[in-house]
Amino acid sequence: MKIIILGCGKVGTVLAEQLILEGHDITVVDRNEKVLRNLCARLDIMGVTGNSAMLDTLIEAGVREADIMMAVTDSDEINMLSCLIAKKEGHCQTVARVRDPEYEKELNYLQNEMNLGLVINPDKMAAHEIIRLLNFPSALQIETFAKGQVDMIKMRLNADSPLCNVALSDLSKHITSNVLIACVERGDEVLIPSGKTVLLEGDAISFIASAREAVTFCKECKLEYAPIRNAFIVGGGKEGYYIASSLQNNHSKCDVKIVEIDEERCKFLSDAFPDVTVIHGDGTNRNLLLEEGVSGAEAFIALTGNDEENIIMSMLNKGATPKTVHNITKIDYLDPVHFVNNPAVGSVVCSKKIVADAVVRFVRALEQSSDANMEKLYTIANGRAEAAEFLVYDEPELVGIPFSKMNLKENTLVAAIIRKKEMIRPTGSDCMKSGDRVIIITSNSGLRDLRDILR
Repeated sequence: MKIIILGCGKVGTVLAEQLILEGHDITVVDRNEKVLRNLCARLDIMGVTGNSAMLDTLIEAGVREADIMMAVTDSDEINMLSCLIAKKEGHCQTVARVRDPEYEKELNYLQNEMNLGLVINPDKMAAHEIIRLLNFPSALQIETFAKGQVDMIKMRLNADSPLCNVALSDLSKHITSNVLIACVERGDEVLIPSGKTVLLEGDAISFIASAREAVTFCKECKLEYAPIRNAFIVGGGKEGYYIASSLQNNHSKCDVKIVEIDEERCKFLSDAFPDVTVIHGDGTNRNLLLEEGVSGAEAFIALTGNDEENIIMSMLNKGATPKTVHNITKIDYLDPVHFVNNPAVGSVVCSKKIVADAVVRFVRALEQSSDANMEKLYTIANGRAEAAEFLVYDEPELVGIPFSKMNLKENTLVAAIIRKKEMIRPTGSDCMKSGDRVIIITSNSGLRDLRDILR
């Protein structure tokens, strides 16, 4: 597909890198000629220097022939205006980045009136992910499927876990909960497990379960599952705003402290959240954090906007607080397995990865016909595997055939079936039915259609 990306910042760069891997024809637009030239040379793509909100610039970029245009500049207003122009001058689908919380209440109206295919807000998406992690403190990562009916939760096996040295075929002898181990990360190895797979201490396992079964599983495995009651946030930017808002609106209110270095921002946060303790100071100052009671917090969240500072603060406070979470903006930092799988750094959220997953899912769905069946797509295991949710249609090569007789691709697992609000952990004798939702885990990248699981 021909895709135009407006803006060569961090989000635009990540999208260009990911969509090039998907095999698309990419053109990027930016005012900064140096940044544009470097990105085009590195990825071997076309570039246009100019104002993204100018018709001439968009025509030069090929808006009249494009399939999709993604407006991800630093300006919400330019992004929305560019999408309006693209809709008038071409026939492409449009994606807009809209970050300002002031637009939050109007977002559905804007999306409908401007006929936007997708609206992305990296800050809110990252905040939503962090809130889910705070509601399940033992989790390293949580992905949601089937409209919230089923979760895939990533956790690490400690030495005292009853699952250590247990083969998956014997799992039912050690736990009663209805869960399926969908992925195992061990060092630099990613396993799509079988019954013969033996779990070891230090493994990061991703399991699929309903919310109720996930709690039961955590109890059986001696893992923390109750939502946190107080949180310490360093950084009161947009992500900090969304997190504080969510924690304050929660029916079981959480005690929140925010450390913010900008005095004007502190005043804004104090007015916006009267029940939140806002502290004016440098959150990287360890003595300040200790004085303000970080050691008594159940969760520490680092959101300074500087990846290195967030990582170091999380490591320093890992011993003081049971749960640490930090956001990073560079997807490259997810690559070193020794970093991501190191218990000392806690949970890592990458807003750019979350955005990339959402956009790739959107693009893959557009590539298919109008009956495309992909509902959700997540990259897991630091990009080395995918988890996808599909809606099952009445397809003869898929429906009614027992999995034991289905010719699945190697390293592909049908992890769960959701049928009439019930989660089924599939066995060889089970089969898909029309109307089911199925969750597929695979280390084979590029899933676009449910039929792609077949050899």
